[in-house]
Amino acid sequence: MGGATQELDLGPVTMSAMTAAWTFVYVLSRVLFPARSKDFCNRIVSLIHVFVSCYFCSKSVADWSRPLDGVGAASTYPQMLALTVSLAYFTYDTLCCLVELPFSLDVFMHHVLTILGLGFGYERQISGTELVACLMLMEVSNPFMHARELLKELNLKDSSMNLANDVVFALIFTVARVFIGPIVVYKCLLSSTTPFAVKVGAVGIQVVSLLWFYKIARMVVYKLSKKPKTRKAA
Repeated sequence: MGGATQELDLGPVTMSAMTAAWTFVYVLSRVLFPARSKDFCNRIVSLIHVFVSCYFCSKSVADWSRPLDGVGAASTYPQMLALTVSLAYFTYDTLCCLVELPFSLDVFMHHVLTILGLGFGYERQISGTELVACLMLMEVSNPFMHARELLKELNLKDSSMNLANDVVFALIFTVARVFIGPIVVYKCLLSSTTPFAVKVGAVGIQVVSLLWFYKIARMVVYKLSKKPKTRKAA
């Protein structure tokens, strides 16, 4: 790789090692939670990725007062590291969803778009700023998304805890992907140096996010309209 990877080789060997590491975490979760479903264990891995990804993404932002400075520019080493960690995770997660879990077209398409965008930036070492911003916006609401599925398996689907989790999830998702997300996409589209592939990926993920927003909004309206007596105590 080029100058962005002088501190650590972030080439195919490291990428493979990180993908194997995420796979190991899944296998370990299957050992630790033998009574739980494959989806439950995969979401444990996904939760870990949320915090790891957000840590590396936040560390890669040079100036939080101007986080989108550098759109379309060459990626810095911290940005490349953040991309490598998450690209390895999405590679693992896509394979896991295809092999271990029931197929979901919208999840699969989201993964494909994400891998194409991250993979292009990773290979060309460019557009780290907008790709890291996209990662942050995708991941910030994910703890609550995964928590709602974990709570279902723990028989807390109708609990007040699950209702509160769903409301917080919907609020954070809306702010991140419906209000802030389009700003990042707009900056990408305006940039003359952002590659066309990254622009297409950004628009694609935004479209998927809007479709999910519609589903989430319907879910929250339905849950809030349910009678309180149908919900269990947390």
